Amino acid sequence: MILVTGGLGFLGSHIALSLLAQGQEVIIVDNLSNSNLQILERLEYISGMYVPFVKIDIRNTPALNKVFEQFSISAVIHTAGFKSLEESVLKPLEYYNDNVSCIMSLMRAMQRTGVRTLVHLSSLAVYGTSATDLTENLAFNYAYPNPYVKSQQMIEDIIRDTALTDNEWKIAILRLGNIAGAFEHAVLGEFITPLPKNIVPLAMQVGAMQREFIELRKQANTADQTTERSFLHVLDACKAIFLALNWLHTQEHACEAFNISGELISMQKLLDLIAEITHNPIKTIAAPYYPSAEFDQLGSQSNKAEQYFHWVPEHSLRKALEDEWRFYQTTLGSQ
Repeated sequence: MILVTGGLGFLGSHIALSLLAQGQEVIIVDNLSNSNLQILERLEYISGMYVPFVKIDIRNTPALNKVFEQFSISAVIHTAGFKSLEESVLKPLEYYNDNVSCIMSLMRAMQRTGVRTLVHLSSLAVYGTSATDLTENLAFNYAYPNPYVKSQQMIEDIIRDTALTDNEWKIAILRLGNIAGAFEHAVLGEFITPLPKNIVPLAMQVGAMQREFIELRKQANTADQTTERSFLHVLDACKAIFLALNWLHTQEHACEAFNISGELISMQKLLDLIAEITHNPIKTIAAPYYPSAEFDQLGSQSNKAEQYFHWVPEHSLRKALEDEWRFYQTTLGSQ
């Protein structure tokens, strides 16, 4: 049985459904801070299976211990945590408390119960470096002034230090690009809140004429002055996780990091593409000057993942956006 933390969030729910489709048993833990029980109902409806769920904050180690004691867990996929670069600047204490405390509590519970297989989902931002060709052997820039980035760097340091103390650990750290898309046939996708934090949901709202415009910053050192990001279809991310998990099962001891990246695109070109897909112009206004540090570019190749467990992305960015838009349209009436 595989434990998925944050398993009712956008990525976590797709991971859970993907694992169920592969014949795996899954248990989900989530504190419902960024999700709701309707997603659990949809997972069970789609899969036709009962999906064990426990509502806990994984920072509560005694409660988490009980989950490991109650269920026969063989591996953990850790997706829980806060993920916004901008929000972390406003709420640094929350980001350090949530992200760093989560991994410490989780690994303590795993250590106590003898579960040693972990897939941790990180971000390309963890390097603290702006580049289009980030590679796994690039050293972290620990001086980068962003609490989210620092929290992810701390997490990876904690994971590595812990793995050094016990040669039974099998750990894959997947440094993901931005995630978009939806499950096949629009049966599951991103449930967009009224005030999204990310550009794709915001643009979808404009495309659906639920929002008049979005703010767009043009202060990056790029061709069109908007930041460039790598985007990955959620199903490609799920496949990378499944392949990484299978690879870990063949290892005696491992603690490896892998860049899992998709197409690099500027925010302006992304909005132009969403306008094509939604058949509506995505109106923008100039955003106020942003005083905090911001990556001009975040992109990489995924050669190591291809070499170690034969992963390559299969879906285009256009396909990801089309799938997300299709799912969004199916949920408009229920919002």
